[in-house]
Amino acid sequence: MGAPMASHIARAGHPTTVWARRREAADALAGEGITVASTPAELAAASDVIIAMLPDLPQLEALTGGPDGLWAGLGGPVVLVVSSTVSPAGVRDFAAQAAHDTHGQVHVIDAPVSGGEAKALDGTLSIMVGGPDADVAAAWGVLSACGSPTHLGPLGAGAVTKACNQLIVGAEVAALAEASLLARDAGIDLATLFDVLNRGLASSLVLEQKRDKLTTGDFTVSGPAKFMAKDLRFALEAAAASQTPLPLATFLRGQYEGLNAAGLGDLDIAVMQRYIDEQS
Repeated sequence: MGAPMASHIARAGHPTTVWARRREAADALAGEGITVASTPAELAAASDVIIAMLPDLPQLEALTGGPDGLWAGLGGPVVLVVSSTVSPAGVRDFAAQAAHDTHGQVHVIDAPVSGGEAKALDGTLSIMVGGPDADVAAAWGVLSACGSPTHLGPLGAGAVTKACNQLIVGAEVAALAEASLLARDAGIDLATLFDVLNRGLASSLVLEQKRDKLTTGDFTVSGPAKFMAKDLRFALEAAAASQTPLPLATFLRGQYEGLNAAGLGDLDIAVMQRYIDEQS
């Protein structure tokens, strides 16, 4: 996600600097007029808005301290946009700690994204934003270059919305996996099945993006399955805080944890089809 987002930001005319844990990933962007930082500190020194696209908060927290960390490079106020899928409570705790550690220089907003690799490449991501009005406004132009941001409320509102998104995606992938197995065992051609479903109420972006994988059994990764269990845990934690019953999310979390335990987590999330098939 991070590389195409950086490309769109640069094309929109924003001076853009990147840093990546894999140097080759950052170097691949150098030909697009994007500056490659050698350290997170160098990135921070060049930025007034930083977008962090990492699996979860621990990976971001690991980049903040030390002489090469983000905080060491700060030269003034910075809006730090957490675009990872994180827990609502976690991002609020992180923001409080960041403000404390930087004497108020770092202002955190959460802005997770959805749409998959295709929409990242097109610059049409759905971006779910939470945070104070002034901080969101400071990052709005950069986020708009990557897709359609929506300000949903205070810090953590973006994370709650992404949890809702992931609950739906996780359920839909599992339902498509089961439906494809039911059709296959009844002798129905899967390509034809998905054509029919896509013309009716079952049509969805998830169906469009995953139908080929479910038809061919080629689960080359575009969105790793291993993160869904974590995402559903965040949804359940948010639900516990608001005393909202989520029985389906509880069941689905167990399914995705089982998928990970079966060693399938590094494949595309559509591998749920294989996992269910192998349980029979």
